[in-house]
Amino acid sequence: MSSSATPTGATPTGTPRPEQQAKKNAGKKEVKILMIHGYTQSGPLFRAKTRALEKLLAKTLAPISLLPVLFYPTGPNRLLPSDIPGFVSSESQGGDAISDPADLPDTWGWFRKDDGTNTYRLFDEGMAVIAQAIHDAGGIDAVCGFSQGGAMAAFIAAALEPSRPVLEGPAGEWARKLREANDNRPVKFAVSYSGFYAAVPSLQWLYEPKIKTPTLHYIGSLDTVVDESRSQGLVDRCEEPLVVVHPGGHYVPVSKEWVMPLAGFIKNHASGQETE
Repeated sequence: MSSSATPTGATPTGTPRPEQQAKKNAGKKEVKILMIHGYTQSGPLFRAKTRALEKLLAKTLAPISLLPVLFYPTGPNRLLPSDIPGFVSSESQGGDAISDPADLPDTWGWFRKDDGTNTYRLFDEGMAVIAQAIHDAGGIDAVCGFSQGGAMAAFIAAALEPSRPVLEGPAGEWARKLREANDNRPVKFAVSYSGFYAAVPSLQWLYEPKIKTPTLHYIGSLDTVVDESRSQGLVDRCEEPLVVVHPGGHYVPVSKEWVMPLAGFIKNHASGQETE
């Protein structure tokens, strides 16, 4: 147990008390951003990987009285070891024969690709979690995702555009729930890190017409997980997209050089008018 004293004005956990936090944030405009993790990640893991980005954004936007508030939900589809890319079955370990669920890795997904039918299984379940997260946050201003989460960010931004007709019947129910959760407001912007175009027939209405919501796309020039052509496919289906190419692989770059374009993008669109 640590013997360090609790900071003045803080709770026993070391976090600022609500009244201190409110005073610190007084006069700042909150920008609520839904952060969507990638395949095989979780909300807490994604936050751990982007913590430096979160802190740098807050510091950079503070002088213009913008306060980014980030929310990190976890996808509902728990993945087995064999679902994870690069998995090698081990007969000695019995493959996926894990008797205790607590022994499963903390890896989750928003949907699963069914190559036989060219559809996304468990898609509606993933969107139900997103809708609940939006509701719990009291609505969101923006959405940001990595990899599979980057594709999800585009789906959400498109579905929330008021001028985009939603599919009738059960096929469009998830989108109607998203709109209800966000009080029928569109997001002001969307950010995709290593995101991709979803070439499944049931989701083409989200790309046609093109996504009007302002979008920022980060693409790693050395990304071997999501091919650049797939990311470019998403870029091509957005109106006036902003693209940043970093000299790295399949990850979210968190150094100052690569966070600054994001900070500028937020500054430009956080107070912008809603997308029609």
